[in-house]
Amino acid sequence: MTIEIQMLVWSMLLGIVHLFAASTAVTRERGLAWNASARDGQTAPVRPLTGRLQRAQSNFMETFPFFAAAVLAVVLTQRQDGLTALAAQLYFWSRVAYLPLYAAGVPYVRSLMWLASLVGIVLLLWSLL
Repeated sequence: MTIEIQMLVWSMLLGIVHLFAASTAVTRERGLAWNASARDGQTAPVRPLTGRLQRAQSNFMETFPFFAAAVLAVVLTQRQDGLTALAAQLYFWSRVAYLPLYAAGVPYVRSLMWLASLVGIVLLLWSLL
């Protein structure tokens, strides 16, 4: 298995971590009955940590499809090299760092991690040109 595919698999698992972190936090606040409900109607805003976890999950889901498509395109066209391996790892590790930074409310460094993940995607795309 190539490093690019390995990073894709690890990124999928990271997406599940994002999902569980956000859903566990909101369920802890609102209870199991709310979680099992249709969630119709207005709800009170969530606590800051829960909101940050939800936004981190949303942000991950905004970038992940581009990363996954780029990795699959690189592998299917057999364009893997040292740069694509580095790019895939850059995306994954910056996204790993992003979640606790966002959860802790750390500004700037969190944004740098987002930018690093975007650079990883761009480098993967660059290898396809």
